[in-house]
Amino acid sequence: MAALSAGRTAVRGLLRAPRGLCRPLSASAALQQIPRVKSENAKSESTFQVTMLPGDGVGPELMHAVKEVFKAASVPVVFDEHHLSEVQNMASEEKLDQVVDSMEESKVALIGKIHTPMEYKGELASYDMRLRRKLDLFANVVHVKSLPGYKTRHNNLDLVIIREQTEGEYSSLEHESAKGVIECLKIITRAKSQRIAKFAFDYATKKGRSKVTAVHKANIMKLGDGLFLQCCEEVAELYPKIKFDTMIIDNCCMQLVQNPYQFDVLVMPNLYGNIIDNLAAGLVGGAGVVPGESYSAEYAVFEMGARHPFAQAVGRNIANPTAMLLSAANMLRHLNLEFHSNLISDAVKKVIKVGKVRTRDLGGYCTASDFVKSVIDNLHPHYGA
Repeated sequence: MAALSAGRTAVRGLLRAPRGLCRPLSASAALQQIPRVKSENAKSESTFQVTMLPGDGVGPELMHAVKEVFKAASVPVVFDEHHLSEVQNMASEEKLDQVVDSMEESKVALIGKIHTPMEYKGELASYDMRLRRKLDLFANVVHVKSLPGYKTRHNNLDLVIIREQTEGEYSSLEHESAKGVIECLKIITRAKSQRIAKFAFDYATKKGRSKVTAVHKANIMKLGDGLFLQCCEEVAELYPKIKFDTMIIDNCCMQLVQNPYQFDVLVMPNLYGNIIDNLAAGLVGGAGVVPGESYSAEYAVFEMGARHPFAQAVGRNIANPTAMLLSAANMLRHLNLEFHSNLISDAVKKVIKVGKVRTRDLGGYCTASDFVKSVIDNLHPHYGA
């Protein structure tokens, strides 16, 4: 009973979060938070400081690839690098606070996958989850787009998955109510459901998208997912020019495999988004080619769309740098460094399109170093709109 009471107390504490954190956010606020104040640590007036978290698995190797390409492209960015890892015994409250302090200054980060151990060691929330909560990174955006020159079962795909990532099944509220009985609480609130729904419709409006699909399981979780669905329906009424429909999560998985072209923008609660991100990434080539990003009202974090540490590839020089390089290019665009963003993304896409240099996940035999060298060789001035 004591554990149950503690769980309920935690729920009440979560539901009583400050209103300022739950206020619906417009796309102009969340999608265009460009740092205006240059860091004191930056090398010059025109240099941006960016927080870097290499993460676990192949993360450090992929960050090294980014640094090499940035150097070759003369990108005006200086990285404030921090190491936060539970599996490498480099995680503590002090290190977490250092990352948050860095983010408060830079407002922008490039991060690798911070691995979450499955073993319970007295703390339910991983450091990755705690970081996202501290920064209130409520919206995860994964743009799943086919890469010209690399054929998959479905070609010319272009869809966006928007995931609420501060509550739901990731609320870290679990307890053993009786011997052998575990209760895991899924939290859905009106304020955060409205916020992510509004973000999705603002995103669709800003990017010229025509449809938003709310993904749910309200037929079973009538109150929890029912509230999420209701909030999406209410927000949809404010955007009459955007078509709105709904789909149950299991059917959505099947439809993505059979006919992904019917989707444009999908919005969903936390766990569904995690699953759909990885499923959709598999449609266009896997975790190595899909970039992702997470937003709060103040911060922007750029990362791989399918968060996978790829631990079995560590030290073998075989990881595909594409997703991380494209994420880095998206970060540069966020910083208004359009020229450098296009320079890098065009070079990466050209290497993929030509097809002579491919890593093993794309059916080739080249190393990560080979891929990075080819990208650097293909850097060129970008002309045109």
